Amino acid sequence: MSASIVLPLPERSVAIAQARRELIHGDASRSRGTARVEPWILRSWERCMEAGRQPQQRVSFEPVGKSAVRDVAERNRALILAARPVIERLSRAIADTRYFAVLTDAEGIVVDVGPLPDGTDTASRDARNIARVGVDLSERAVGTSAISTALAEQESVWLHRGEHFFEDTSVYSCAGAPLFGPQGDCIGMLDLTGVQAVERPELRHLATLSARSIENMLVLNEPCELRLHLSWPGCPRGEATDGLLCVDAGGTVTGANAAARQMLHQPLARSQHALHCNDLFALPLEMLFDAARRGDAVLEVPLWSGLRVQVRPQRGGKGSPGAVPEARPRLRDVETALIRKAVADARGNVAEAARTLGISRATVYRKLWRGRASGSAD
Repeated sequence: MSASIVLPLPERSVAIAQARRELIHGDASRSRGTARVEPWILRSWERCMEAGRQPQQRVSFEPVGKSAVRDVAERNRALILAARPVIERLSRAIADTRYFAVLTDAEGIVVDVGPLPDGTDTASRDARNIARVGVDLSERAVGTSAISTALAEQESVWLHRGEHFFEDTSVYSCAGAPLFGPQGDCIGMLDLTGVQAVERPELRHLATLSARSIENMLVLNEPCELRLHLSWPGCPRGEATDGLLCVDAGGTVTGANAAARQMLHQPLARSQHALHCNDLFALPLEMLFDAARRGDAVLEVPLWSGLRVQVRPQRGGKGSPGAVPEARPRLRDVETALIRKAVADARGNVAEAARTLGISRATVYRKLWRGRASGSAD
């Protein structure tokens, strides 16, 4: 989240009005007012003007047909499923603020809406204009808004009243945060909007945390063979801080949340080159699968960077394609299992495990890899 320009409300209102005169109406030099307005708001205003828009133009919220509503819901089924419980919790948190939640796809099309607050007829009409599945709330349709700027800037935002480009939308105040899917691409945004409501810039923080919760739900719902929960040693675990990785049977990373992407310094976006667990962890992949089978709580795993992370491995859905079969026990399998247990007991410290077993570290690695290779060949 970038730093915000924070001014007392009366002073901020004056700055917004002056910025509109300077930039939108071409009054005087662009210096005093625009310098005190968020740069991403100015960029959105400029895009609107470049498209030939004028603030006085009427904004038309087009009706949405039933077939369009069904199509939107079908295309965004996974997003809606992940967001529903989060929006329910959000609605309780903002119940007394006269704000409500709106979920859109990456194009700014509404895909789901939280409960609307009770209010006057005018406020209700303005709320229902935007709180409809299928309605287009992109910048091309309604100009500057939290929805359009969050999608354009791909960061959380807060807009109040006159910061919207069109006069028709100046009744709204809104916080927005982009949503990123398990492959790292922007798939939509979460918006908290009030109609003629008291300014609540702190909702930007709530929107951001709620967006991260939705992203985590998407990763938890992603089909995979192995799911890894990551945290830093000594740091308290929690939904807002834990990394999540989805791994297939071959060890390829198929999904991740924002925390994992930051912890591992990997974008994990769609690319020609798949990211493998061996590229991340200085530990044989089979040890992670074995720990998940045994139900080990936490492993301390070395990264190739020299850092260490705590990993809580869990098996994915039962019966997934390509599931790793259980091998029949043989003498060398028992030997390999004892070595793996020693490494696990040492929290991934191979040198310590080798000392405990009375063998060299090279022997530990050789036998672990031999066991993995023989297991895959059987």
